[in-house]
Amino acid sequence: MSCHLKAITREEHLRFVASRPSVSHLQTPSWGDVKPDWRAESLGWFDGGGDLVGAGLVLLRPLPKLKRYLAYLPEGPVIDWGSADLERWLEPMLAYLKERGAFSVRMGPPVVARRWSAEAVKAAIADPGARRLGDVEATVRESGADGVAERLRRMGWRQNESGGEDGFAAGQPRHVCQVPLAGRSLEQIQSGFNQQWRRNIKKSEKAGVKVVRGDHEDLPAFYELYVETAERDGFVPRPLAYFRRMWTALTAEDPDRMRLYLAHHDGEVLAAATMLTVGEHVWYSYGASTSRRREVQPNNALQWRMICDAHELGAAVYDFRGITDTLDEDNQLLGLLRFKVGAGGEAVEYLGEWDYPLNRVLHKALGLYMARR
Repeated sequence: MSCHLKAITREEHLRFVASRPSVSHLQTPSWGDVKPDWRAESLGWFDGGGDLVGAGLVLLRPLPKLKRYLAYLPEGPVIDWGSADLERWLEPMLAYLKERGAFSVRMGPPVVARRWSAEAVKAAIADPGARRLGDVEATVRESGADGVAERLRRMGWRQNESGGEDGFAAGQPRHVCQVPLAGRSLEQIQSGFNQQWRRNIKKSEKAGVKVVRGDHEDLPAFYELYVETAERDGFVPRPLAYFRRMWTALTAEDPDRMRLYLAHHDGEVLAAATMLTVGEHVWYSYGASTSRRREVQPNNALQWRMICDAHELGAAVYDFRGITDTLDEDNQLLGLLRFKVGAGGEAVEYLGEWDYPLNRVLHKALGLYMARR
């Protein structure tokens, strides 16, 4: 079967998203509105009968002074990745994007390669011989992932290795932590938490921490904590305008696409987080907290409320997003891995991001430019 590709409307794209159990929030039409430096387009793959069988959000970033673009499909496109004939899906996309002036294409196949259970990750952290998660035997190796990687290489795609040492690349995280919710009661989910998590949830309840849902007006309160978190953890914070834009764009598409939660104690907001939902998949997106009154455990209270709400929404998975794959005790991100896995989450490795240079000279120039940054 050959696939025909063309630009589609937001409405067509959204209908396709709604027909799937879930797609990444980065592959919804509204995500293009969150990224004003990029030009966004919805692409659709049609079968011989004219049915929409695949879709992708492509972000086009212009090169300074040139009418040439870097084309990026974060955690997409949403196509049949299990197809033995990936060429018929990807070649029309490359041809279309080349015509649009793209010199390089980057995509993130939503294909899982390996999974490690919470117990396996805990054992790996305790093992002095293990330096990275990949050194440890996976609990599950997803059949088919190696085949997809092999087919992409044969087609001339190259795995993007700029993932950095900590697994937090300029692109999307290759390793994430996910708590499975499908078919489990809240009691079963909480019994998967480690002892410290359960103890901390009890502590927060006893101390009177209240977790409430916020709205657009509460974004400045979230932002104040987020800036404090950035200073403490040494990362550059996004501007408040970014979160306002994100809220407006995502909730316009679906009122439940983005939620904001705030943990209050004695009239003060101690922690806050954003939660995103597409179909049966819920993501913890941005988190923020103050160093004050840590002993009342607002972060555990916040996450437990979000997991309960995700469960109530009928989510199959609660996704903590990026984790480090390094098991080095000196790495500050290891504490974050311990926290996320403590909630009974499994470590999940995706195939990572892949590049296709349509113009080798410009692609190489971009690589050098990014390396200097």
